[in-house]
Amino acid sequence: MDFMKILRSFEDFIFEATSWLAFYPLTLWRVVTRPMTWMAYSDAEQSDEGEGRYDRALSPPLLLLLTVVLLNAISSATHSAPDTTSEVVKAMNSTPENQALTRALVFSLLPLVAAIMMLRARREALSRDALRAPFYAQCYLAAPCALILNSGLFIFAHDQLSNTLGIAVMVIGAAWFLFAQSRWFSAKLAVGLAKGAIWAAGSTVTAIVCLLAILIPIASI
Repeated sequence: MDFMKILRSFEDFIFEATSWLAFYPLTLWRVVTRPMTWMAYSDAEQSDEGEGRYDRALSPPLLLLLTVVLLNAISSATHSAPDTTSEVVKAMNSTPENQALTRALVFSLLPLVAAIMMLRARREALSRDALRAPFYAQCYLAAPCALILNSGLFIFAHDQLSNTLGIAVMVIGAAWFLFAQSRWFSAKLAVGLAKGAIWAAGSTVTAIVCLLAILIPIASI
């Protein structure tokens, strides 16, 4: 009986892992081309507690995590970690798992800050349940943003590739993210696109400030 349970669990794992090969690029493409549609899809899936939850796509946190793991694998294969005297930074870069976890936490700040600011703007009480839906939806935006921005940094790191191309890629990625973010804030707060853009810029700057406030002290330890 125990053997059959193990076998069934293994079968489920194999199916889930291989299905990611199809649903990862599909979900990423859908989010890039129709971000609002798929953020609304994420909101709708929050009420589904059954096995069919996120049946048509990867869940937002999983999409972000797989993107970070992919970026980390490419980064590790193409160049080594920079030298540092910080023991904490050395620990972060000591294994691929630590590097991936660090990147995931870094890029999770964007959806976390945006979700909190949206709830505060709507004067809703901050709770785990209230935070979950906007955080999940924002993870759909964070995944392509991480992929595009890191692609630009990858171009910068290679002398044979044009820095102009790297700048163009990063500008396009930032513009896509801020426009989608502006539309999301506009819809959630029932305000115009201009005010939505102000909220989007504010949440992004706040996330960057929070990130620097965390990383700068860590780098000196």
